[in-house]
Amino acid sequence: MLKKVVLLAVLALALPIAALADSQIDFNAQGGSISGSDAGLTLTGSTLIAVNNYFGTSTIGSNLGTVSFTTGAKLSGSLQDGGTFSSAGSTFTIVGNGVNGVPVGTIFSGSFTGDIILNESGTSLHNYGLFGVVTGTLSTGGQATGSVIMNFATGKGWMGEPVHVGSVDTTVVVPEPGTLCLFGTGLIGLAGIIRRKLRLA
Repeated sequence: MLKKVVLLAVLALALPIAALADSQIDFNAQGGSISGSDAGLTLTGSTLIAVNNYFGTSTIGSNLGTVSFTTGAKLSGSLQDGGTFSSAGSTFTIVGNGVNGVPVGTIFSGSFTGDIILNESGTSLHNYGLFGVVTGTLSTGGQATGSVIMNFATGKGWMGEPVHVGSVDTTVVVPEPGTLCLFGTGLIGLAGIIRRKLRLA
């Protein structure tokens, strides 16, 4: 009997653990232009070309919407050599246009969290990479936090004037809404087992 109680207790605790996996959604965009000054960086006109695992599906197309963002002011470094930008007052928005099952309107709306890093590779094409963390709300109502990785090359000199963007890859993670519910169910089940065992003792 004791073995059965222990087994049921283990199963009750394992139930919520199995639900701890979160949903990961990937957004990929290309093109557009990024411009900057000491006041911050601005991305406009970048075209959304792929959405993976949104509503449980993956969609690829030549134009599914747009990605845009603004950062806060430059904290250190320079536009040319790379620097750090503040997230204060920043925005990050992904908008769908209704093509291939992608919703019409804002898919993700949020802002950067923490500093945004701009790196320059020092090659003749002046390749840059931008890295940051965003947090915000999906059109489904869920809160999401994730990373932004953007790569671009001026191909003509140091960054300063608007520059054509190569790619913008955004990955956000959405906590499973059922995790806490299942955890509570597991604890209730365990409490019931213990109570029954004590009555029989």
